[in-house]
Amino acid sequence: MAEEKANVAEVEETTAAPETKKETQPQQDPQEYLENFDWEKYEEGIERVDDKKLKEFETLVEENFVDTADEEVVEGKVVHMTDREAIIDINAKSEGVISLNEFRYNPDLKVGDKVEVLIDIREDKTGQLVLSHRKARTIKAWERVNNAHDKEEIVTGFVKCRTKGGMIVDVFGIEAFLPGSQIDVKPIRDYDQYVGKTMEFKVVKINHEFKNVVVSHKALIEADIEEQKKEIIGQLEKGQVLEGIVKNITSYGVFIDLGGVDGLVHITDLSWSRINHPNEVVELDQKLNVVILDFDDNKSRIQLGLKQLEKHPWDALGDEIKVGDKVKGKVVVIADYGAFIEVAEGVEGLIHVSEMSWSTHLRSAQDFVNVGDEVEAVVLTLDREDRKMSLGIKQLSPDPWTDITSKYPVGSKHKGIVRNFTNFGVFVELEEGIDGLIYISDLSWTKKIKHPSEFVTVGDTLEVEVLELDVEGRKLSLGHKQTTENPWDKYSEEFAEGTIHKAAIAEVVDKGATINFNEDIVGFVPQRHMEKEDGKKLQKGEEAEFKIIEFNKDFKRVVASHTAIFREQEEKNVKAAKKRSSSSDEAAPTLGDANSQLQALKDKMEADSKKK
Repeated sequence: MAEEKANVAEVEETTAAPETKKETQPQQDPQEYLENFDWEKYEEGIERVDDKKLKEFETLVEENFVDTADEEVVEGKVVHMTDREAIIDINAKSEGVISLNEFRYNPDLKVGDKVEVLIDIREDKTGQLVLSHRKARTIKAWERVNNAHDKEEIVTGFVKCRTKGGMIVDVFGIEAFLPGSQIDVKPIRDYDQYVGKTMEFKVVKINHEFKNVVVSHKALIEADIEEQKKEIIGQLEKGQVLEGIVKNITSYGVFIDLGGVDGLVHITDLSWSRINHPNEVVELDQKLNVVILDFDDNKSRIQLGLKQLEKHPWDALGDEIKVGDKVKGKVVVIADYGAFIEVAEGVEGLIHVSEMSWSTHLRSAQDFVNVGDEVEAVVLTLDREDRKMSLGIKQLSPDPWTDITSKYPVGSKHKGIVRNFTNFGVFVELEEGIDGLIYISDLSWTKKIKHPSEFVTVGDTLEVEVLELDVEGRKLSLGHKQTTENPWDKYSEEFAEGTIHKAAIAEVVDKGATINFNEDIVGFVPQRHMEKEDGKKLQKGEEAEFKIIEFNKDFKRVVASHTAIFREQEEKNVKAAKKRSSSSDEAAPTLGDANSQLQALKDKMEADSKKK
C-alpha cells in the first residue's frame, strides 16, 4: 500500500511541477507566449502527463488493485479476526468484514488463510466494502461438487442436523443429503452422535434440475472393506474359527460381521439348549468367536455356528442315567403328540401323550403339562448314539388295569363321565386310565337314537353297567340302559294285540303317522289304517281310539289302527241284521213290521256312532 501511495504522489508531483515552474519563470513577450501556449492543458484543465509515466501508473494500478465489480468472486486474505468477525483484504481501497457465522464449517480459520469472497457492494453508506463468503461458496460450490462427482474425489462436509431418513451435510456451502444407510456399513442406532462432526464423503448422485446432492460416507469404507473381503473370502474353510461382531439380530438368527463379510448363525446353532429368541444368547455389537459350518460356491452366503465351539451336552451326560431311572426336568416345548423335557442343559427327552396317562382315550399334551412346568418322569428308552430319550409320567403311578377284574367285574354298576362321542357310541371314563365304550344300542330301551349327542353331552355323568371285560386288550364294554328295568317287559300285556287305547296323532309321515302312547311307547299307524268312518284321514293333533294290531318286544315295534275300530263294529251290525232277518222270515212278518225293524236298526247304529 505504501508503494502504491508513493506512485500516486509521484504522479501528482509530476502534474503539479509545471505550475511551480510557471511561478518562477520571468516575463515573456506576449507574441512568444501565445505561440507557446498549451491549449490542450487550458481546455482539459490539467497538466498533460507524459505518456510513458501514465503507462507506468496504469500498470501499477492493474497489478495492485482489484476490479471491485458487484457480484464478482475474488480471493481474499484474512488479515485480522475478532470474536465475531473476520477482516478480509482483497487489495481494494478498503478492507471487507465478514461474520464468523459464515465460517462455521471451518472452525480452524486463522489469520493468513485465503478465502473466496463475493463483492456484494463496493461501498455502502458508511463507505465500507461489503463482502460475503457464503455467497462466494455457493457460486463455486456447484462447480466443485460436479468436479468431485466426475473425478470421484473425496470431499469434506460438516454434518449440520438430522432429518427424516438421514442427515443434512454442508459440502462447499451446499446442503447435501446423507441417507442413514450411507453413513456406515453397519446399522446406525444413534444418528445424533454424528451431528456437528466434520467427515469425509463421496458425492454419489447429483440432480441438476432440483439442485439436490447425495453423499455417502459408507462408500469410502466399502472401498477398504472390499479389499479385506476378498482376502477373507479367499481364506475361508469349513471348520475355521473366526472372530466377529454381532451386526444384526432377527427372530431366526444372528448376522455376524467377520470384517467386511457377513455370516449367519441360525437360531438352532446358537445354543445346545432350546431358546425362543437369539437375544437370549447374544446382544448387538458383541464380539464373539464363531465356526464356519458351510458356504455356497461363491462364498456369498456363509453359515456359522456358535454352539459347535462347545462340547455337546449328550457327550457330557453322565453314565448314572439309565432306563428305569426317575429324572426331573423343565417342559421346553409342547406339541400335540407330546412334550419335550430338558433333563440337563441341552439334553431333552420326549414324553409322548400316550405316556402321560394310563387312559386309552388320548388327549392333547396341553391337557397335562404347560411350558415351564417342572415335572418328574421315568426314563423309558435311552439312545446315546442317536441322542434320543423317551420318558413317561404315567409310570409314576400304579397301572389301574392291574386289579381291574376285582374293581369292575361283569355285571357291576358304576358312574362315569362322558369324555367323547363316536358315530357308534359313547366313551365313558370310570377313573383316570379306565375308559369304557357304550354302544349306541345300549343307551336306551325305547328311544331310537341316531347319534349319541341326541342322548347325552360331553361331561355328563352316566350310570353304567359292565357288560364285557377284556383285560389283555384293555377294553371295557358298558351299557346304560341295563341299569334300568326293560319297560317292554311290563308293556307286553298293557299293549297286547287287540287292546284299544286313546291317543293323538303326533306326526304324519309318508307311509302313515306316529302316536305317543306314553314316554316309552311310540306306535305307528299305516295310512290305510288312518281312515275315519266318514272316509276322511286323521290329521296331526287329532285324537282318536286305536287298536293294537301288532306288538313286538324284541324289535320294539307297535302298530295300531283306527279304521279297525269302526270296521269291526260294522261287521258286528251286519251279522246282527242278518240274524234278525232270518228270524223274521220264520214269523212271516208283514211289510210294516219289516219297516219298523229297519228303522230300529238304523236308530241303533246312529246311537252307537254317537257314543264313539
